[in-house]
Amino acid sequence: MKLSQVVRPGPGQFICESGALQYLDEKLRLFKHPVIITGEKSYQAFVKHYPGQLDLPVFRYDATASHEDMNRLANAVPKNTDVIVGIGGGKALDTAKGTAEIMGIEVITIPTVLGTCAAYTPLAPVYYPDHTFKIVEYYERPVHLCLMDLELLIESPKQYLMGGIGDTLAKWYEAQGITEHVSGDLPTMVQVGLQTAKVTQEVLLRDATQALASLDRGNVTPAFKSVAEAIVAVAGTVGGFAGEYGRMAGAHAVHNGMSLVPETHEFEHGVKVAFGVLVQLVAAGKYDEVDRLLPFFNDNQLPRKFSDFAGSDNLQQKMLQVATFAASDNETFTLAVPGATGQTVKQAMDYLENLA
Repeated sequence: MKLSQVVRPGPGQFICESGALQYLDEKLRLFKHPVIITGEKSYQAFVKHYPGQLDLPVFRYDATASHEDMNRLANAVPKNTDVIVGIGGGKALDTAKGTAEIMGIEVITIPTVLGTCAAYTPLAPVYYPDHTFKIVEYYERPVHLCLMDLELLIESPKQYLMGGIGDTLAKWYEAQGITEHVSGDLPTMVQVGLQTAKVTQEVLLRDATQALASLDRGNVTPAFKSVAEAIVAVAGTVGGFAGEYGRMAGAHAVHNGMSLVPETHEFEHGVKVAFGVLVQLVAAGKYDEVDRLLPFFNDNQLPRKFSDFAGSDNLQQKMLQVATFAASDNETFTLAVPGATGQTVKQAMDYLENLA
């Protein structure tokens, strides 16, 4: 049985509160030879809020989340390492998880931004060294501990939180898009995953704007914590319970196609996925839901047309490139919109481009 078909509830432990980094020393006592994998800015943010003196070897990832970098790190890390502490955003944490999988050891995740559910899930989108999408890998070991310090996260860059909101919004729409085409009763655990996906949508539509305002003020509020947990933990359980019924579909296929257009690389993963939600909904003929979401996109400054990402130069050619990739046999768009072609996706992108 493929790992993508196995129920994966989540990390062995999950802690999310202000000052949560105070628990790291206690949690590391189980291990003898921990190391850290992180980036420059991520590590600076961690050190600022870590209350102790953590004297551990630190290894930098190269920001690609590629097999090449995971293998490089697996060879560089001491052979007696028994746990990797991943500190950073989605690609840093995915690199830490992939490196731990290669070495057959545990991994602890400490997110420093709220961009994706990477800190929670036993899988990783893997890219080529040129940052184009390659594959999603599923790992045997779950995350040992996901440690979220809200005082650290409230100081994280706003664009990551916007991306996390967009990425998490897709959980419901992609899961719904996949399961509405399934005949017969869904397995009980899949139903649990779907209900969890619905929770993420409801939390975001209710609290996202307040959470962004909280981050602007640097003030941890119930709305900020609610959205932080929705982005990382609640979203992470959707695919864990629903399996392939709760994984990536139309919205992420559009994101993956956008990786072919260099101008889009500067935008956060989830911001592009959010645009993919709109494309998926239009392609499925769900125009009323698009109209319902557009005020949410406007309130939270999420781009709603492709030219917001790629400009106007060769726009039609770029859109066709993205659409063709998204609807290809190797991608997941047709899971949400069966029978969709590159032209179907392109027409949906055109509709959004011309929407007043």
